[in-house]
Amino acid sequence: MTRRSLNRLPAYAAAIGLLAISAVSAVPSFAAEDAVVIPPPAMDVQHASGIQTAVLAGGCFWGVQGVFQHTKGVVSAVSGYAGGNKTTADYHMVSTGTTGHAESVEIKFDPNKISYGKILQIFFSVVHDPTQLNRQGPDTGTQYRSAIFTTSDDQKKVADAYIAQLNTAGVYRKPIVTKVGPLQGFFAAEAYHQDYLTLHPTQPYIAYNDIPKVENLKRLFADNYIEKPTLVSDIKATN
Repeated sequence: MTRRSLNRLPAYAAAIGLLAISAVSAVPSFAAEDAVVIPPPAMDVQHASGIQTAVLAGGCFWGVQGVFQHTKGVVSAVSGYAGGNKTTADYHMVSTGTTGHAESVEIKFDPNKISYGKILQIFFSVVHDPTQLNRQGPDTGTQYRSAIFTTSDDQKKVADAYIAQLNTAGVYRKPIVTKVGPLQGFFAAEAYHQDYLTLHPTQPYIAYNDIPKVENLKRLFADNYIEKPTLVSDIKATN
């Protein structure tokens, strides 16, 4: 049963109502992909002034967004689509796996508070399993692939070097399959996908797969963790 099925079938949701209640009362201490302790990148982007942008794809964007909304130095994390064109940047079309898009998150961050390399370390450690090809946990398809969409030559150099570093160190049982390539465009997802983890913490998919990722961020990256998430709705309210 995929994430999409869990979220879109009311009859199924009703049938598992009692199960969901019991699951929420005892959220497991692990996600679909367990966190992995990894070294920081040996190379990082040199200090830059002004707000920077990173775009990452690591499975369902609900969890990716949720983790980075709890990350210190991130000024916004928006769920959306990257890898395809604007005309197919629609959830139902992307879900077919034929658009070239991956569910992605646009992360705007203050380099004075967190570096691009640290964002990648969190991405590879607690956000997802970079050794899974065209899937993540219960979700399958190219739209759930692991990808880094770079916005500069420096970002590409750091991402490529870090993947090589982690593969050489053998921190995973299998090689990393994350694809690195230039960002051609990012398209924000529909409003109902934004802030999904915060708005629906007891939804079974979120409780099982994504809340533990935030807990792992808090546990493994305590210095980078913030309790109050930086929400899309809050940013819009202040603009």
